[in-house]
Amino acid sequence: MSEPAAADDGDRRDSYPHFLTIPTRWADNDVYGHVNNVEYYAFFDTVINRWLIAEGGLDIHGRESGQVIGLCVESHCAFRAAISFPDDVEAGLRVGELGRSSVRYEIGLFATGADAPAASGWFVHVFVDAATRRPVAMPAPLRACLERLRAPAPGSPS
Repeated sequence: MSEPAAADDGDRRDSYPHFLTIPTRWADNDVYGHVNNVEYYAFFDTVINRWLIAEGGLDIHGRESGQVIGLCVESHCAFRAAISFPDDVEAGLRVGELGRSSVRYEIGLFATGADAPAASGWFVHVFVDAATRRPVAMPAPLRACLERLRAPAPGSPS
């Protein structure tokens, strides 16, 4: 794996309160010998949804009225260094913004033990009623688990 370009202090490993180790698969590599860019978004989705299911009680199979699901409305990924099979990815997760029905996650994808991310980005969920697809306030357990991941405000002590 190549050494990532320098990241600003906001992207350092210690700025993420939660990590999930995700193994790469042989099929993740493209013809150039590194993990294809589309897989980076799958890593984002994996760390976010594992957190929501395990810590917030999100029911990903909810289809009835009144059940809440998260829809991705925006995402972005900045690539800094290649990741290749059989490397593991350490996906860091924090919450940058938390609204009534939406959340902006910030994700860093790190090589094992690296301080700077190989890629970083964001992912915005809007929580909606599963049946009507209309925005709804986040249920208390989801909000509580997201509060635990909030990033410090710029300029505040960490």
